[in-house]
Amino acid sequence: MQTAPIPLAINHGIAQAEKLAKQAAEDGAQLIAFGETFLGGYPIWLDEAPGAALWDHPGTKALHRILMEQAVVANDPRFVGLQELCDTRDVCISIGAHERHRSSLYNTQLMFRPGKIPLNHRKLVPTHAERLIWNRGDGSTINVHQAEWGNVGHLICWEHWMPMARAAMHNLGEAVHVSAWPTVRETYSIASRHYAFEGGCHVLAAGTLLHRDDLMNGLKLVDGDADAKALFGEIPDQRLQFGGSQIIAPDGLVLVEAGQENIILQADIDLNKGLEAKAALDVDGHYSRPDVFDLTVDTREQLGVTWGDAEKS
Repeated sequence: MQTAPIPLAINHGIAQAEKLAKQAAEDGAQLIAFGETFLGGYPIWLDEAPGAALWDHPGTKALHRILMEQAVVANDPRFVGLQELCDTRDVCISIGAHERHRSSLYNTQLMFRPGKIPLNHRKLVPTHAERLIWNRGDGSTINVHQAEWGNVGHLICWEHWMPMARAAMHNLGEAVHVSAWPTVRETYSIASRHYAFEGGCHVLAAGTLLHRDDLMNGLKLVDGDADAKALFGEIPDQRLQFGGSQIIAPDGLVLVEAGQENIILQADIDLNKGLEAKAALDVDGHYSRPDVFDLTVDTREQLGVTWGDAEKS
């Protein structure tokens, strides 16, 4: 699903996602993928505004407050429409969002699926300047959805260069994987194609579009903020995210790809190709060496604070 998100204004973004996902479902889609932090938009000002990382910057603080106010939360009632679409149309939807848990923000990719609560995956390591906004996820959100046709999972952006994260996901046996990106740059395409070949699975590399005007318009929808607007004014008045979405086969070949246009990129995929790919390469099976390498994944939620049983104190 390649289009521009509505930055900051997550209520508007959810309505936009519902409309687009409904259109895709009506066209026969069974799995629908949106890019990284589609709900709320990627915080491109961290890369493009020269002053964004300065200590105590008023615009950066204002934008953080807005994201905290807007962010999705667990069991968010705003997701009723997306869940109903999954339930009635029998589709799965992978979509990125700013998620708030306690007083921290996370870069989260949500998997909506029929008849079940959404799965959330929190980005394990925010990349470079992203650490100014997002906390780190933990192993409790490394997961896949077990659809009738096969397992589907997702990773976010540079997680595709975390070898052990990839190994964990391959162990979960994905038939289809969603690679969520702001823009599918050339190196990001390489990572997505490598993942498809390594995992013997189809990959949906989902990118987004963005112009500085989109940032300004999104800010208006959340009642604006003079300091945030001034920070956005430091960003070049031009396109900032460039799409490039792809659907990739298990042999690493690109089945279809987008340019820089608004598009619902579609392909019919043959899941048997993933099974056939395992004849030559099964990195979680006959092409592994468990006697040499051993990976342990801690799936406990890292709470930070453990409260004792008050009745026993």
